[in-house]
Amino acid sequence: MTTTTDYSVPSGESPHECAYCGHPFRKEEYLVLHRGLEHGDELPEDEVEAFYDAYETETAELKHFRLKALGVLVLLYFGFLFIYAIIGVS
Repeated sequence: MTTTTDYSVPSGESPHECAYCGHPFRKEEYLVLHRGLEHGDELPEDEVEAFYDAYETETAELKHFRLKALGVLVLLYFGFLFIYAIIGVS
């Protein structure tokens, strides 16, 4: 799985570079995820385990974000529904 992505790190920050392809990453977690996705066949066991840990953490964070976003959408929907009911009746 090879992608053509522009990798950049803001100036003043020290990048975390991939030992396999040299791409810089802003955070160590991004580097771990990159290694697992792009270089999974070449990784030693400890890096594979680190990838799975980072992947599970990111998956849990995304699940929480999706639940919060769904909650906001439901609140907006019913808020607009109640406003319409009040204004529409008047």
